[in-house]
Amino acid sequence: MAGTAAPVPGALLCALLWAAAAAAGGGPGDNPAPGAFGRVYRGAVNISAERVYAFAYRSEPGQVDAVRVYVNSSSENLRYPVLFVVRQQKGVLSWQVPLIFRGLYQRTYNYQEVSRTLCPSEPTPETRPSDQIIFVDVASMAPFNIAYELLVTRLENFQLETNKAFNFTASPSQPQYFLYKFPQDVDSVIINVVSDAAYPCSVVSVQDIVCPVYDLDHNVEFNGVYQSMTKQAAITVQRKDFPGEQFFVVFVIKPEDYACGGSVPSSIHGNVNRTWNLQRTKNLQVTIAPSIKKSVYIQAMFFSFLSFLSFYLGSVVVAFVHYIRVQRKASAGRLSPEHGSGMMTSSHPISASTPEGSSYGAIDESSSSGGRQLSSPERRPPAGSDTDSSVEEESDFDTMPEIESDKNIIRTKVFLYLSDLSRKDRRIVSKKYKIYFWNIITIAVFYALPVIQLVITYQTVVNVTGNQDICYYNFLCAHPLGVLSAFNNILSNVGHMMLGFLFLLIVLRRDILHRRAMEMKDIYTLDYGIPKHFGLFYAMGIALMMEGVLSACYHVCPNYSNFQFDTSFMYMIAGLCMLKLYQTRHPDINASAYSAYASFAVVISLAVLGVVFGKNDMWFWVIFSMIHVLASLALSTQIYYMGRFKIDGPDSDLGIFRRAVMVLYTDCIQQCSRPMYMDRMALLIVGNVVNWSFAIFGLVYRPRDFASYILGIFICNLLLYLAFYIIMKLRSSEKLLPIPMFCIVATAVVWAAALYFFFQTLSSWEETPAESREKNRPCILLGFFDDHDVWHFLSAAALFFSFLVLLTLDDDLDTVRRDKIPVF
Repeated sequence: MAGTAAPVPGALLCALLWAAAAAAGGGPGDNPAPGAFGRVYRGAVNISAERVYAFAYRSEPGQVDAVRVYVNSSSENLRYPVLFVVRQQKGVLSWQVPLIFRGLYQRTYNYQEVSRTLCPSEPTPETRPSDQIIFVDVASMAPFNIAYELLVTRLENFQLETNKAFNFTASPSQPQYFLYKFPQDVDSVIINVVSDAAYPCSVVSVQDIVCPVYDLDHNVEFNGVYQSMTKQAAITVQRKDFPGEQFFVVFVIKPEDYACGGSVPSSIHGNVNRTWNLQRTKNLQVTIAPSIKKSVYIQAMFFSFLSFLSFYLGSVVVAFVHYIRVQRKASAGRLSPEHGSGMMTSSHPISASTPEGSSYGAIDESSSSGGRQLSSPERRPPAGSDTDSSVEEESDFDTMPEIESDKNIIRTKVFLYLSDLSRKDRRIVSKKYKIYFWNIITIAVFYALPVIQLVITYQTVVNVTGNQDICYYNFLCAHPLGVLSAFNNILSNVGHMMLGFLFLLIVLRRDILHRRAMEMKDIYTLDYGIPKHFGLFYAMGIALMMEGVLSACYHVCPNYSNFQFDTSFMYMIAGLCMLKLYQTRHPDINASAYSAYASFAVVISLAVLGVVFGKNDMWFWVIFSMIHVLASLALSTQIYYMGRFKIDGPDSDLGIFRRAVMVLYTDCIQQCSRPMYMDRMALLIVGNVVNWSFAIFGLVYRPRDFASYILGIFICNLLLYLAFYIIMKLRSSEKLLPIPMFCIVATAVVWAAALYFFFQTLSSWEETPAESREKNRPCILLGFFDDHDVWHFLSAAALFFSFLVLLTLDDDLDTVRRDKIPVF
């Protein structure tokens, strides 16, 4: 921006220039020519002739004066460039023309037009004006004349104003920087830079008031905080980081676009010098606006905690209402479906044939196994024995020698009831499911500690280097606190931790009530309803809390290298929910904790490999699709035959194929008209169609976000199984009580709202940092939280309601005999 020189008395100007000439003294090129601001000077230099210009001006008290020097030379001779040296009171700035910039693979770009802003003079404390002088030396070592042009101007719009947009133009050889001073009542500002064109790639830097100012491509990263930019950039600056309460905003245009995701034009490939002049100019607009005040931080924290504390209050109200209802039933006398007492008495038909300590699933064996006595009460452990003896922890958790043969008879029946799949000792099975809880705690500790250490290192690197391209924040809504750059993204994960802990308390309450009922020999606890095993519920609560912890860790510095922190426990939550849903009516044959967590480890490993190799490598998608399809078939076979499908035979090799051919012949040819297990077959056909569709979709389109692709597979399978379970439950004339019905509706509504905000993409580490910033959006909630933070809030509530659905879905069966509860 060209400006006009302040009026200077002629006598004073002549005196200054005479003094400069006398001080310089020497050869013909040493006598400075008086220069005027706003005037173009043309001349020629060679090895024996150089030019010196002197520009004098007066600086007013408290005023910051900035001077810009524009030079041009038509010469493209790199051997003999024109050298420009600008001397000021406290510094020297020099460059050559042609000005050379280096790109990728040592490509060079030459610019004949260069303009630089000189480091501004500091405001003087004097009450009267001070006189300043600038010398511009033009020289060359060429044996022949080289022409040049020189223009020196004073900038009128050097200081940026708050909430006022300012437009300007920059290029690689003509960088720009401006001054900003904090207003008295502002502690934090956000610098918002926009451009209509994505390219050329540019860099926005915030630097302290120190000379020299680093405003070229090769040194702009040496000082301050900086971001690469295509169409949008935003930097939050706090007053406390600048003791002088002012800073420079520097704008640099890069010679190539690869840093911003662009490609190098095919016409300049190779190590060839090219004259670009002003072909890479970019129009920019900068606006500096005050950021949020400290009171907004306090409001946001109160909102976050109070919102989820309301869930605690609601849970207390529901528990109190339930307690009142139980007390009323107890005072009125609880009646069973057979109008008998709820306590175990010798007059009850089941208690007469079931001694204390027998399996809770051994109900009326004549109805479940055709009159054959399958259990041996004499071999049961005594009822009072509930120790952690290692003798009880058998590999298959069976306590009856003949139960292995019984499995093949019972589990292959066409119509199965819950009593058929709940025959193992309650204590042994409970211990089996408690392993889920203890294992996930171990996994969480060993996983979280290095994660926390790593993200602290990431944040430290960002703060020390100033490179804001390391982390993929939503910079238009990234509110720092302490050393954290985006505190709002971390705070919004408090819901996962608070609701996960609340779910643990709800499960603990149910567990305590169940234990008390067991101690009282309550018949409805022993022989009615779904067997109560809480190990998986405890594991789900811990997983929800760890999802909040690891998501917060990920959002300390979200990037390509630590994406799995945010997704690992999402996979585990989805898997645990499916396991719990299956365990409800298959308590004896559910997967062990060791195999389940090993499967999760394989999935997480595949997710990491998919992000590394899944973008362009076709071989990875072929292998992954084959693994996906084969795993779906293997799991379907296991579910269809209730774990009794075994590939073995008398011959180790031929037996496998003989068994496979026999199964195909029996199930696909002899009984092709109708499968033996119709309901299971319907579920598995739909499930395989869905999974095969995912495999084909991945193979054809190869989605870039492989982590979300894997998560989508898990969620679709979970929703499919849950829908099948509810449909079969209603089809079996079972009912949904008000609480599970409310939870189902709340889950659907909250998940729909959460997914809406999830798909509002605000950043993407699959792209370059500059391209990711094009997706940044302002805050939408309390001026503090963005769309992704709302996703955190809603997804935490949705997961909590989803867990409650699984916890309360079969409460209506608490008064139904287990030999009357169908398995599906």
